[in-house]
Amino acid sequence: MIFKGQTVNVTMGEHGIAHFTFDAPGSVNKFDQQTIQDCKDATKAINEDSSIKAVLFRSAKSAFIVGADITEFLETFKQDEDILVDWVKSSSDMFDGIEDIKVPTLTAISGFALGGGFELCLATDFRVVDETAQVGLPENNLGLIPGFGGTVRLPRVIGPDNALEWITSARPKKPKDALKMGAVDAFTSNDKIIDVATSMLQQAIEGKLDWQARRAQKLAPIQFSPTELENAVTVAKTMVMAKAGKHYPAPVAAVDSVYESAGMSRDDAVRVENRYFAKLAKTDAATAMIGNFMNDQYVKGLAKKAGKVNTHEIKQAAVLGAGIMGGGIAYQSASKGTPIVMKDIAQGALDQGMAEASKILNKKLKKGRIDGVKLATTLNNIQPSLSNESLKSADFIIEAVVENPNVKASVLAEVEGLVEDNGIITSNTSTISINRLAKSLKRPENFCGMHFFNPVPLMQLVEVIRGENTSDATIAATVAYATKMGKTAIVVNDCAGFFVNRVLFPYFAGFSLLLNDGAHFAQVDKVMEREFGWPMGPAMLLDVVGIDTADHCTDVMADAFPTRMQKLENDPISVLYGSKMFGQKNGKGFYEHSKDKRGRPQKQIKDETLSLLGDVAAMDKEFDKADIIDRLMIPMINETIRCLEEGIVASPSEADMALLYGIGFPPFRGGVFRYVDTVGLANFVAKADKYKDLGEIYHVTDKTRQMAEAGQTFYGTYTGK
Repeated sequence: MIFKGQTVNVTMGEHGIAHFTFDAPGSVNKFDQQTIQDCKDATKAINEDSSIKAVLFRSAKSAFIVGADITEFLETFKQDEDILVDWVKSSSDMFDGIEDIKVPTLTAISGFALGGGFELCLATDFRVVDETAQVGLPENNLGLIPGFGGTVRLPRVIGPDNALEWITSARPKKPKDALKMGAVDAFTSNDKIIDVATSMLQQAIEGKLDWQARRAQKLAPIQFSPTELENAVTVAKTMVMAKAGKHYPAPVAAVDSVYESAGMSRDDAVRVENRYFAKLAKTDAATAMIGNFMNDQYVKGLAKKAGKVNTHEIKQAAVLGAGIMGGGIAYQSASKGTPIVMKDIAQGALDQGMAEASKILNKKLKKGRIDGVKLATTLNNIQPSLSNESLKSADFIIEAVVENPNVKASVLAEVEGLVEDNGIITSNTSTISINRLAKSLKRPENFCGMHFFNPVPLMQLVEVIRGENTSDATIAATVAYATKMGKTAIVVNDCAGFFVNRVLFPYFAGFSLLLNDGAHFAQVDKVMEREFGWPMGPAMLLDVVGIDTADHCTDVMADAFPTRMQKLENDPISVLYGSKMFGQKNGKGFYEHSKDKRGRPQKQIKDETLSLLGDVAAMDKEFDKADIIDRLMIPMINETIRCLEEGIVASPSEADMALLYGIGFPPFRGGVFRYVDTVGLANFVAKADKYKDLGEIYHVTDKTRQMAEAGQTFYGTYTGK
């Protein structure tokens, strides 16, 4: 044994090749402060042992290194920027030390080598991957850039143009792509990777592979002419601004870091990277996006717990109601390996459901994401049926018929009589009380809500709604099934609109009030998209949701919360609905919707729409951007806080992830609770008080006011992450 630490050990293998093995406690290897210190100590031991002729870096686990330990980040990043520069330099010095080992080095990569894991691979002279490997630098997804030399070494290995695409896209690369780019040197099978790695190191020891030249290339300035470098940077920045926009500073910082350090030696270049990393670490975007990652891990952890306690095996599922929604649900289940019956009373609906599943699969086939076998297997896993007899073998039912409480109650009662006593029945409803629907059932403990978002294949969230009689076993089984379908399940308690729709409709109410006061809906959309960062503004979102659906949901919310969410007498949404302008579904809403010559959706503002809305929305006033944002966001924030206080949603983490995955809350803001914590609760209360005369949706709760006075935060006060 040459060295043994808590996460790393170094042993002597054959031919004078030392095996530097990562083997941290737990299921994965990651770079935390302990691992970095172990690597420093191991490197020192290697340099002091003259019998070592080469070093092979490997993992004792199925994956190499998944990245840095992000749980250390949020607290560390609260330090001053100068302290953060020293902190990241201390860590990156370890990677420089590995690159400077006096003998040839090589990494054998199986499984994930991401972030800091891939940065270590880049620090060695050679890299070999197997078929399980995925490599890359995904730090931009956290609002950061690589901090351990990734922006320095990767451009010197594969060129700055290719490196900037890797870094700014933040997407892992598969073995063949990495080999083609020159990021790795060999591709072999998992059972041969150590043999291939050993053979390459032997060749390096014998001088047949020039490891010194490889290393020198990484220590020197980038070998691009000024013109080539300028072109690469221009292309990268253009792509970054088109895709990420102004709210995401990390991709631009990555480009700037590479450009600024291109003419420098490694040591100076890494110091440039250190500075950019520390600066980004202090941004609100990084705080939010790291928080998103940790929240996602927290929610996934809850799903894993549900999976462990779940005893309900689902061999056959069924969805009641076909069409686009039913077809999407059927596709999702079938594609993830659970056969599903798609039941309807009309052949036309079944045809539409199968067409929806086929359309999704053919798009994937065309893009090369699946092969013909996968397409056929998925379609064969969907059984369209007009017969109730087909439901008798189902272990799990998803009711997705028309959004009418009486129809749903009747269907649910009928289905309960067909399935086994332990069969689980769920309702895909967006507004109807689960407790109300449960009254039609003899076994309400086996019933809950399972709210999918449209389009099902693209929307990651599933709200699992617990009724007052729903058993823990039913919730566990539903969460486990949703997880198997590839969705993120958030458990909420029953109320009007559940969680996501309940907090969305005060946002729409704020929008309607703003239009009543003379704002132009197109200006509001522009501000909420470009300034706040929503994927679409409220008018466009209403057109996508459906003006008819929105009008119906407004009635539901008004019945449930008559003083706070009463329906406006002069609501522009009702005006459009009354004129049968339902949005995208019939081509007319706030915008007129059509497709261009290439089949891409496009929208226009029509004079007749402006005239129709004229009595309730004069559209003759310009509003300050901050006022527009506050007047829409304060009602949503207030209702989200009420849901947390009432226990509709269990934690800020779950609430924020539901909003990110359910309605596209801007990731760089991190969800409502992260956003309010960033703005400051006292500042938020002061803003809300400014608009209190507009109605109850602008009134903060007593507890919110108390928290503001005490200087508290939501993430610091509530349990969960």
